[in-house]
Amino acid sequence: MSDRLITSLTNETVKAVRALHMRKEREATGRFLAEGLKFIGEALDQGRAPRLLMVGEDARPHPILDRAREATRTAGGEVVIVTHAILEKISRRDNPQTVLGVFDQVYAPLSAIVPESAPCWVALEQVRDPGNLGTIIRTADAAGCGGVVLIGDCVDPYSVEAVRATMGSVFAVAIARATAAEFLAWRQTWPGSVIGTRLDASVGYREAAIQRPALILMGNEQAGLTDALAAACDVNVKIPMRGRADSLNLAIATGIMVYAVTDAAQVSHRRP
Repeated sequence: MSDRLITSLTNETVKAVRALHMRKEREATGRFLAEGLKFIGEALDQGRAPRLLMVGEDARPHPILDRAREATRTAGGEVVIVTHAILEKISRRDNPQTVLGVFDQVYAPLSAIVPESAPCWVALEQVRDPGNLGTIIRTADAAGCGGVVLIGDCVDPYSVEAVRATMGSVFAVAIARATAAEFLAWRQTWPGSVIGTRLDASVGYREAAIQRPALILMGNEQAGLTDALAAACDVNVKIPMRGRADSLNLAIATGIMVYAVTDAAQVSHRRP
């Protein structure tokens, strides 16, 4: 089967893919854009085929690209060949990736989460920076966390900026969404420890007793955890600031917590 060639910047398919930079279009279509062979390969490894695969006319042959073409067609998607100018316009970069994929968004309902399936999970309240969110998703993947729960008015995890920051982990990590009320009701069924982070906490992050599975609750970049969610935690902890800086970047703080809590959970799990 020959692939369709698109050369016009005003082509309707090009317009539709470019529109995925806008949140309202992603929400309307339930789709998102991922750029580059690494992302495409991660998606294929997780059984996720593109709905649309855009291949630059100067793209070099590659086994992942061959897999992507086959998987896209098998799933009923379309493969199109596009010019370098089209790739630049869609990616909004002067040096774009030569392969782009359009994928379906996937959200896990809270009811489908099995806490015991992983030693650690992350919940984020009203995170606003897409780079932070993408990095946290990538960190959760690296540490073997079960998934990430987004609480309240969070940035879109499927924005182009957030997806780029995940480095492909957006396909491997379960992502759930909930209102604060939904989260608080669901939290009541959590079988392990729920750990919040607060600058005014009295317990150090290495001192808290952790029961597996652990749920780490992180707050907004500026305001931190709201009182309502902090009160729902079994314990609130702090990461000590020993220098002049009075706080850490949210993604860095989450990474510290994830590895500290995961290690603690694993140690606890090995005890008789």
